Amino acid sequence: MTSEHPAGALAGVRVLDLTRILAGPLCTMMLGDMGADVIKVEPPGSGDDTRSWGPPFAEGESAYYLGVNRNKRSMTLNMAVKSGQEVLAGLIRKSDVLVENFKVGTLEKWGFDNEWLKANAPRVVRCSITGYGAVGPKAGLPGYDFILQAESGLMGITGERDGEPMKYGVAIVDICTGMLACNTVLAALNARHSTGRGQHVEVSLFDSGLAMLANVAANHLVSGKDAGRFGNGHPNIVPYTAYPTRDDRIAVAVGNDGQFAKFAAVLGHAEWVADARFTKNPDRVGNRDALDALIKAELKREGAETWIEKLMAAGIPCGRINSVAQALAAPHAIARDMVTTVEHPTAGSIKMLGIPFRFSDTPASIRRAPPLLGQHTEAVLREELGFSDARITALRTEKVI
Repeated sequence: MTSEHPAGALAGVRVLDLTRILAGPLCTMMLGDMGADVIKVEPPGSGDDTRSWGPPFAEGESAYYLGVNRNKRSMTLNMAVKSGQEVLAGLIRKSDVLVENFKVGTLEKWGFDNEWLKANAPRVVRCSITGYGAVGPKAGLPGYDFILQAESGLMGITGERDGEPMKYGVAIVDICTGMLACNTVLAALNARHSTGRGQHVEVSLFDSGLAMLANVAANHLVSGKDAGRFGNGHPNIVPYTAYPTRDDRIAVAVGNDGQFAKFAAVLGHAEWVADARFTKNPDRVGNRDALDALIKAELKREGAETWIEKLMAAGIPCGRINSVAQALAAPHAIARDMVTTVEHPTAGSIKMLGIPFRFSDTPASIRRAPPLLGQHTEAVLREELGFSDARITALRTEKVI
């Protein structure tokens, strides 16, 4: 580490990244942001599927790929052939963490099952990211974010009340699965301090999608009633939705009865608190449509910025509904370093999202731009595995790398 980038929380931890697409690469990028040394292994020639997912591209590198692959070294390796598996074995032995999102049983087919790990790399934490997990009627099937948003019920609660079910605007199941995978890896690394050994941890898109139902699932399990769609509204809190004003829409989140009294006063209707339909939150939930209609009529009297100023002054949570461009250009986003610039070997200066977590003593950092395909293959083979130039040349001739 240089003085420019002091050691992160995971400095000294080696992560072998055998993943592609989004959930796995996001998990390993987060580990890399925290200081881990991440080696991304990709198929020769094509690499991670997302390298071709565009436009947009930055000098041939897709924005999608660039967004989840910083702080990694890339090497190419054909893991389906014996000589490639010999290289892979050496890399696993040198690692602390192995993250993979292969079809269930792929590593085992190549000889790297949990028993092999216990015998040859006992301290390695293996994290498997799958579509449906290793047990159950759908075990082994591939997982796709959109399909899991549908099957998990998430689409069933997203969209207008009388409209069609809608998916989230980003691959939210993949993203949350990647975050959960990162959590499990960190927990397993911590457990290694007391057990002295690694373990196999697993997360699946299916389990993550159901877990993301959170309070909506709890509502159903307690009441027995199926969940519905509320547009921008909340199933348990009213008023808590987006409202039109004279010139734009704003989001308002009134979280308790005290806030509702202040909200009603700002709108010039302090008497709403005494109305039996609206006095307590359960009353307001039961009379959602009537209250929303009254609120809409009042908010249309003035513009969004005027209402935001008045509501914020009264302590009512609210905000403008931004576009992505507006959100990323917001002064607070800039102040929080949530947009940063990285020097890429071919694309030059590229903008990307910043790091969303902070450490007081072991800061996270962006130390490497998203790598070109195979950019570090020879360096990894020489420096980590001690391969000679002749052996590297032979592997290249055989198209193993």
